[in-house]
Parts: sequence; C-alpha cells; structure tokens
Amino acid sequence: MKPVEIYTSPLCGFCHAAKRLLTQKGVAFTEIDVRSDPDRKPEMIARANGGRTVPQIFIGETHVGGCDDLYALERAGKLDPLLAA
Repeated sequence: MKPVEIYTSPLCGFCHAAKRLLTQKGVAFTEIDVRSDPDRKPEMIARANGGRTVPQIFIGETHVGGCDDLYALERAGKLDPLLAA
C-alpha cells in the first residue's frame, strides 16, 4: 500500500471525515497538524499546488485534494486502486 499523508487541523470537520474514511478502510496514514506545526503549512501549500485549506491528502506522490475529492474517488471505485502498491 502506498504511503498516505494528510495535512489537517484539529477543529476541521472535513479533516475528521477524511480520516474516518481512511480508518474505516484500514489505511494507515501520517497526519501532519499544520496548526500545531505551522512551519509545515508552506510545505503543504507547495505540495498542493497552492492549496491552502485542510485537509490536503496525498497518496504516494499523488495529490488527491481535499475531503470531497477523497470521497469522490471512493464513490467512483478509484480509491482502492490508487492505494494499492
């Protein structure tokens, strides 16, 4: 399985929803809290091609986008193949 990274903030409902979906699927992920570690926010913005909102989700080197994008991949049946190594 490809590594999954998700940039989050503790009070973000979309962040919690994205993490919930990944957890339900049994996907291990690395969470980067940009509120408690603000030095990581410029990194997130650069990796997300200017995306400033959380969550920003990466599967391997692929920028998925945010929570809505993650759920759209799941509905389309494209999330599992993307997660597969």
